[in-house]
Amino acid sequence: MSSFHDVSFPLPLAFGASGGPVRQTEIITLASGHEQRNAAQADSRRKYDAGVGIKSLEDMRTLIAFFEARRGQLYGFRFRDPVDHDASGNISIGDGQTTQFQLSKTYFDMAGSWQRIITKPVASTLNIQLNAQSTTNYSVDFETGMVVFNTAPANGVQISASFEFDVPVRFDIAQLSTSLEAFGAGGAVNVPLIEIKTHA
Repeated sequence: MSSFHDVSFPLPLAFGASGGPVRQTEIITLASGHEQRNAAQADSRRKYDAGVGIKSLEDMRTLIAFFEARRGQLYGFRFRDPVDHDASGNISIGDGQTTQFQLSKTYFDMAGSWQRIITKPVASTLNIQLNAQSTTNYSVDFETGMVVFNTAPANGVQISASFEFDVPVRFDIAQLSTSLEAFGAGGAVNVPLIEIKTHA
């Protein structure tokens, strides 16, 4: 049985969410005062608090229903990052033999770059191009973000894509704590979400 439900966190609630990428770095301060820094994890992992989006009693009921339908932390789901939810650019170069390519997003500046694997593209937004020319000669697994061409792109062909995407997440809390009194007085609801990492 799959541990992921291909449903989206209610978009009106996601609009008010806060959060973003988390990078775990081990920092050792030497006796000299110099630092040694090592990445504890190869990739970032996104965390969010969706409680900010709860504006009404109806929102609260929507959240409770969604939490129960996911069995709390048991099943993952799609979440739309309010800030970072689209990508555009090259994803690979053809070699005349390879037919499968992973969708990704590259973050870069003059000093460095990092390629993020995208596993939950939004179907209606995807546009694949070969040497800047749109093509339909492919299929996509919208559970993994893998693009499979019917014919392998020729050697040297630039494979690019533009699309919107969701983040696979789960609730990072076992109990959804709600209080009508606190909510009516402007109290915040804590709804932590954490990204599900499916790649090593």
